[in-house]
Amino acid sequence: MIHVGDITKLHGEDIEPVDVITFGSPCQDLSTAGQRAGLYGEKSSLFLDAVRVISEMRRATNGRYPRYAIWENVPGAFSSNAGSDFRDVLEQLAQIKVPDASVPRPPRNKWPTAGCILGTGWSLAWRVCDAQFWGVPQRRRRIALIADFAGRSASEILFEPKGVCESAAANGTAGQEIACTSRGSTTQDVGPLTMKMRCGHGKGGHGPLSQINKSATLTTRQEQLLIQPVTGTLCAGDSAGVSNQYVRQGKCIITPNLQLRRLTPLEYERLQGFPDYWTLIEPSKIGNRRVAGSDCARYKALGNSIALPPWRWILKRVSAFLPTDATLGSLFDGIGGFPLLWEENHPAGSARWASEIETFSIAVTEQQFNKKLPIS
Repeated sequence: MIHVGDITKLHGEDIEPVDVITFGSPCQDLSTAGQRAGLYGEKSSLFLDAVRVISEMRRATNGRYPRYAIWENVPGAFSSNAGSDFRDVLEQLAQIKVPDASVPRPPRNKWPTAGCILGTGWSLAWRVCDAQFWGVPQRRRRIALIADFAGRSASEILFEPKGVCESAAANGTAGQEIACTSRGSTTQDVGPLTMKMRCGHGKGGHGPLSQINKSATLTTRQEQLLIQPVTGTLCAGDSAGVSNQYVRQGKCIITPNLQLRRLTPLEYERLQGFPDYWTLIEPSKIGNRRVAGSDCARYKALGNSIALPPWRWILKRVSAFLPTDATLGSLFDGIGGFPLLWEENHPAGSARWASEIETFSIAVTEQQFNKKLPIS
């Protein structure tokens, strides 16, 4: 997988055509936890660059590539600018196929969390997926939107007939345990507890949010705390009052049987569904910049990433409409979540290219996909 650089400098006719383009354009201006500048804010407006690249590629290939565009974003997009931003998202994607397409506003300007648009030889469909119902103990609600520019499969991909249970989502079973659960303690009847202080804007969440056996949505700031049973041996006489593995690591005991600490990078990886140590990279060079795998960089990259389990199900269903040798390109790639899932159903190397500007994220995918040796 090659890195093709900054999306604002890309042109779709100049990069290798692919069957599927995925893009999770920056969400900060759409999220209820942000300032809500909207789709045309400084960061979220990069969505328009993705649309431009896709349109350029389709013009250069006479409408053959890509067949699918897949967009991921926060549910705040539904309400951003009184619903007009999500309408623009749908209309911009529809106009890739039909330049004069027009999408009407929904009743009372309130978008449903699932829906579809069927055109002549094309389709759009969207739904909100919450990662906690797909096998990981994290509340992470995200819009999944599929654009099929060559058929009416978008709704077939995202929706199932009632009674068909192919995934954890079909039966609504949430992930049962947080990644670091300890057992055999006085709190085993309730399980580990997470706590997060929320500072949303407008209708966003405010104040503390505590949950049992699941985490709140992971962010880049590592602000979530975990309260769990102590598994180390407690000893009297320590200068900090209690002597055990957690205190020595700078963590905090709040009772003789409980500890309070922040989630680790490994737990972030597990809560997002990534393989263990996916972001634990050796020092490397990206261009002229030396990149090291600090915990801070890992938290930021993982907080910006997708939760893999819902997307594993979606991409598997997309693959059913494509040949085995179908290819993928990933815009706003992050740490390679979409390419990783794609190559579970397609040959190694079928994730052809990625666009990303964060050097740490590029270093992760360089080492994971291209197996470049770290520098000494």
